Amino acid sequence: MSRRRRSTMSEEFKAELAKDLGFYNTVQNEGWGGIRAKDAGNMVKRAIQIAEQAASRKP
Repeated sequence: MSRRRRSTMSEEFKAELAKDLGFYNTVQNEGWGGIRAKDAGNMVKRAIQIAEQAASRKP
């Protein structure tokens, strides 16, 4: 019995990260399942960095 997790990142944000990290062509050609685990990890790492930067700017 497999469960699908609902993504906490929007598709637009994930696409933006994939473009920034240079593997968006893979996503376009093979879907999100085609990316390497390393790329997925780098995507999460970059999302955390962006969130931390945004949080540090708030008063």
